[in-house]
Amino acid sequence: MLIAASRMMTGAEVVSPGYVGWADDGVVTTVGAGRPPARPDLELTEGVLLPGLIDLQVNGYFGVELGAADAIGWSEVARRLPETGTTAFMPTFITSPLDELFAALRRSAAAAAGLAAGATGARVLGVHLEGPFISKSRLGAHNKAWTRDPDPATIEALLGAGGGRVRMVTLAPELDGAMAAIRQLTEAGVLVSVGHSDATAEQVSAAARNGARMVTHLFNAQRPMHHREPGVVGQALSDTRLVASLIADLHHVAGQVAALAFTAAPGRICLVTDAAACAGMPPGRYMLGGEPIVLGPGDGVPPVRADGTLAGSALRMDAAIANMVSAGVGLAAAAAAATKIPADLIGRPDLGRITAGAVADLAWLDNDLRARATWVAGRQVYGPR
Repeated sequence: MLIAASRMMTGAEVVSPGYVGWADDGVVTTVGAGRPPARPDLELTEGVLLPGLIDLQVNGYFGVELGAADAIGWSEVARRLPETGTTAFMPTFITSPLDELFAALRRSAAAAAGLAAGATGARVLGVHLEGPFISKSRLGAHNKAWTRDPDPATIEALLGAGGGRVRMVTLAPELDGAMAAIRQLTEAGVLVSVGHSDATAEQVSAAARNGARMVTHLFNAQRPMHHREPGVVGQALSDTRLVASLIADLHHVAGQVAALAFTAAPGRICLVTDAAACAGMPPGRYMLGGEPIVLGPGDGVPPVRADGTLAGSALRMDAAIANMVSAGVGLAAAAAAATKIPADLIGRPDLGRITAGAVADLAWLDNDLRARATWVAGRQVYGPR
């Protein structure tokens, strides 16, 4: 397959025009700027061709809460996420009673194995546990009663229940036992992210020294920046060891503030949706972490708990890029935050870029940066054929 595009982002830069070709195994064989050396099979005369979008925080989508879903629910989310340009995602389970987390992880192992055997949608990158090791004072939409300090036995049990599929854990580094937990998780190959945390800047720095490499949904549910105590936010923006994720729906974080984050931490911002089951669905009542949320009317408005607390989002990944561009972030930087940066963070150099040797995961966005067509491993899974 050979595609010519009027604009194409290879990894960190946009070329205009450009082309990409791949073999039957779905691996990219040729990439270049200008016109292709042979007649293309497909010519994209508008919009921009990007690497497939990568979302590291998906609680649910299309009416499915992933933590409670069976294999059929997982398959539905994976099948339809390419409608948003997303080609790879990390199902996320928020704070729950331990027995429910164990059960969810056991279900996830079976569901993900089934998808790997024959799915035609977005690839599953592993599970993200957002909790239960979080601060009782920075809960967001999490239930205080189900939070706990980390301990080696509980961590080992969670990793075992996931069958090796737990790839990311968000925790608060100020908790008792947190530094040992960070080392334990890091040694097990798990990406540790600071989040739902009231940590000081020094505590976040200590977390990075012990192996943490990320901060979860920057500005939300964490100690803010103060000019005498930088907090989680200040340390995330200034510490080059850390990549910070950002919910770019313009409700969780104002556009001006999101743009400032891109300026303060170039190459270290990663876009996520934090999507809940209500994403892609009409207004109504849904579930997050086993408890109700309500999605009201309005484009991009996030769902809330009964007390008005923001509870995940209804965001699309293509819309996240468009929102950042509207806030003044350049297209290359905004797109990299949804492709190359998360791919590098999780150690997947075969994803998040259009380059020889990478897999042909691609998203074609129109002039309004809305997904028009999506390919996973060279196979078109969404859009006109």
